[in-house]
Amino acid sequence: MFKAILPDPKANEFISVRAAIAVIAEKIRSLNPDPDITDFMATVEELLDSSVAAEGYVIPKPNQGDRERVVDLSKIDFDALKERFEKARKRTEAEKLRSLIERKLYKLVRANKMRMNFQQRFQEMIDDYNLGAVNVEAFFDRLVIFAQELTEEEKRTISENLDEEELAIFDILTRPDLKLTEPEKKQVKKAAKDLLTTLKAEKLVLDWRKRQQSRAQVMVTIEEVFDKELPNKFNPNLYRQKCELVYQHVYDSYFGEGRSVYGSLN
Repeated sequence: MFKAILPDPKANEFISVRAAIAVIAEKIRSLNPDPDITDFMATVEELLDSSVAAEGYVIPKPNQGDRERVVDLSKIDFDALKERFEKARKRTEAEKLRSLIERKLYKLVRANKMRMNFQQRFQEMIDDYNLGAVNVEAFFDRLVIFAQELTEEEKRTISENLDEEELAIFDILTRPDLKLTEPEKKQVKKAAKDLLTTLKAEKLVLDWRKRQQSRAQVMVTIEEVFDKELPNKFNPNLYRQKCELVYQHVYDSYFGEGRSVYGSLN
């Protein structure tokens, strides 16, 4: 007599991990000297989002059991989160929140490297916990506060009236400590917007990073837009420094023909 084989509750997690490994292996086999891995990253992130291990923090809404599940930092009820922490296995709950923050932080930093200070603070919190400098309760409290700060950072596009791509350039131009008046800030924002519009329309062609002439045209465009539009507070040394930093950001983030790191983060 044959016995019915019941599904393993961890099967989905195992399959997701195997699928992710298969995607990685396939991409490695097809690597060229200068690969564009935008689509690859999007595929892996989709697999991770659907796996059990990377599901993140889930808070059922009252009287709805598990029918409505929240995995977005911006949608978490932090009071409910703390209440659940007190009643559950604390180390497990802290690890779930840490995992969700890690995934959110990866996307925020990949979109805007001027957010690396968040990454450094997050690593310091983890190091303190692993070394026993703080207990699990204090670690969890720090994670909650940090998650709330990330939510506010994500909303900064609204307060600055910029999208993520424009904000990344604006931050490169103004951080870490450039003091600007409101009119000057408007000038910088306009410069960031105009630069992206010009580059996308004319310069970020297919394989632009592989051709010296195309790279030079991108740099010249950055210099011309900033020379024309940035306020006088950008003296020659600061102007040159910012041009180089923005060029490096464009090189790292835009692959040509509308493809960029931002496409894989949506």
